[in-house]
Amino acid sequence: MKEEYIFLSGNEACAEAAIKANLGFFAGYPITPSTEIAEILAERLPSQNKIFIQMEDEIASLAAVIGASIGGLKAMTATSGPGFSLMQEHIGFAVMAEISCVIVNVQRLGPSTGQPTSPSQGDVMQARWGTHGDHPIIALSPSSVKEVFDLTIQAFNLSEKYRIPVILLMDEVVAHMREKLKISTHDIRIYERKKVKLTQNEEYYPYKNEVSKVPALALFGEGYRFHITGLIHDQAGFPTLRIDEINDWQDRIFGKIENNLDEIIQYEEEDLEDAETVIISYGISVRSAQAAKNIARENGKKVGLIKLLTIWPFAEELIKKVSKKVKKIIMPELNRGQLVLEVERNACFGGAQVIRINRLDGKLISPKAILDKI
Repeated sequence: MKEEYIFLSGNEACAEAAIKANLGFFAGYPITPSTEIAEILAERLPSQNKIFIQMEDEIASLAAVIGASIGGLKAMTATSGPGFSLMQEHIGFAVMAEISCVIVNVQRLGPSTGQPTSPSQGDVMQARWGTHGDHPIIALSPSSVKEVFDLTIQAFNLSEKYRIPVILLMDEVVAHMREKLKISTHDIRIYERKKVKLTQNEEYYPYKNEVSKVPALALFGEGYRFHITGLIHDQAGFPTLRIDEINDWQDRIFGKIENNLDEIIQYEEEDLEDAETVIISYGISVRSAQAAKNIARENGKKVGLIKLLTIWPFAEELIKKVSKKVKKIIMPELNRGQLVLEVERNACFGGAQVIRINRLDGKLISPKAILDKI
């Protein structure tokens, strides 16, 4: 087993993890505060005979990433607020065509140009609902450099396994702060794309409604005939107006996520055994939440913490269960209240009071602000 200790920022950890996950193609456009990811990969990928392209904008960036993925490469882009907005149409295409790709969005204060160097958690709902129509999505949110590294690899694994775009939703502080990181090659598990395996004379269907709900996608140039479109399609990939085929497609693309929530949804619990109050947090706000929880417990208050690493799909069953055990749920967010809407919607099953703490002026929520609410 090989272990390596290095001192990295969140953006640097993201780039290193992508390389460890066998990233073969990156296309992007520089934008604060995600630019370091592109800068590192611009140097590292060509030296490994892999591909880096600076595109003319973020729309073209994700289009190139989708094309590279169809060609067989693990593909990623990185951006921030305005660029993420430009990518929404192609995110919808990747969902519809079931194309594996990773999209890193380092959130900054907005809307529009906003404050490019200030932190925010304002893109949470956009990550879920930014592209139009009903669709599944996976979004992960790290609160430390170590989690950036781990969740970047997890983003590639989930994307390849479920043929779905995965969003890594960082924020400016996590992207730019530096921490010591231990990398153990023994602990890294990489999921490689499922290969097409057909018997002789068997027809290939890239969208076959099979038991696993995730059919293998052949690569362009491998000799298979198939069609990819942004229109709702049949099992062969060709547009359809048949109600049965439309419903089968809907059931399958949602089912591949909804039937695997135990594997997809990640969270961590701290001191929930006796908790009367629980703080639910994600991203950089976790740091203040942990500090507040520890201080509160030192002063005899029964406070626990839930750290959400997966924000979409949302951990509904967890919140329903916790809301039946505690009196209060405190939710700190660097926005006007976004993921708290999901907490409130599910907490009503147990009757716990949900208390919001919101800030969107470019500054972080302090442990004291959370302690005051406790």
